[in-house]
Amino acid sequence: MGSGLAEVVARAGREVVVRSRTMSGAEAVLAGLQRNLDRAVERGKLEADERDAIVARISVTDQLADLADCDLVIESVVEDLEVKRELFTQLDAIVKSGAILATNTSTLPVVELAMATGRPDAVCGVHFFNPAPAMALVEVIRPITASDETVATAIEFATDCGKNAVEVADRAGFIVNALLFPYLNNAVRMLEVGTASKESIDAAMVGGCNFPMGPFALLDLVGLDTSVSILDALYEEFRDPNYAVVPTLRRMVAAGHLGRKSGRGFYDYGS
Repeated sequence: MGSGLAEVVARAGREVVVRSRTMSGAEAVLAGLQRNLDRAVERGKLEADERDAIVARISVTDQLADLADCDLVIESVVEDLEVKRELFTQLDAIVKSGAILATNTSTLPVVELAMATGRPDAVCGVHFFNPAPAMALVEVIRPITASDETVATAIEFATDCGKNAVEVADRAGFIVNALLFPYLNNAVRMLEVGTASKESIDAAMVGGCNFPMGPFALLDLVGLDTSVSILDALYEEFRDPNYAVVPTLRRMVAAGHLGRKSGRGFYDYGS
C-alpha cells in the first residue's frame, strides 16, 4: 500500500516522503514503485520522462522526524489500534501545527486515533483501496472530532489525485468493507456446509454478478489474516452474526495460509 500511495500522490504532482521503520524497507517501497512505473513505460502507458519526474518527487527515510514539514501525513501500518494510536501520538509531537494526520485504516475507529493527539480536529480517515494506482475510490472518514476544513481538504486532496472521494461517518467498516466482508464471510460459510466448491462459488459470482473475481480469490488477495482482523473489528462494533468469523478462516490463519502473500490460501500460489 505504501508504494501505491506514493505513486498516486507523486503522479498528481506532489512531493512525497515515504517513511518506513527501516531504510531497507523504505528503499524496497521505492524499488517496487520503480518497477511498476517501468512496466507502464514498457506498455506504452507512460513516457520515460514522466516516470523520471514521478520518481524524482519521492524521497524515502526511516526517520519520523523527516515528516515534520509535511502538510498531510497518511498512516498505513498494521491494522492494530494500539500500534496506530502510539504512532499518532508520535506524529502529533513531530509534524508541524496545521498539518492533517490521516489514517488509511479500512475498519478501525478514527476517533480513537484523533484523541491520541493534541489536534483531534485535524485527524480524519483517507482510505485508499489496494492497489491504490488502479482503484478509483477513496473513503474520506469523518470522526466526530474532525473540522469541516479538515474533511474538505482531505476530499480535495483525494480528488486532485484523480480519485472518486466519498465522505462517510466513522463507523467500523465504513461503506465498502461493512458491505463486502459479510459477503466474503458467508461465502466461506457456504463452503463449510458443502453448498458448492470454492471454484464453483467464485465462478458463480464472476459470471452471475459480473464481479471481477470471486470471494475466495478476493480473500486471498486481501489476506486472510487481514480479513479476520476486519471481521473482528466489525463484530466488536455491531455484534451482527454475519461478522462473526467462520472457523475455517481462523484455522487457515493459524496454519499460516494467508493467501497470495504467503503463497497459499484458498488457492495455491506456489511456483
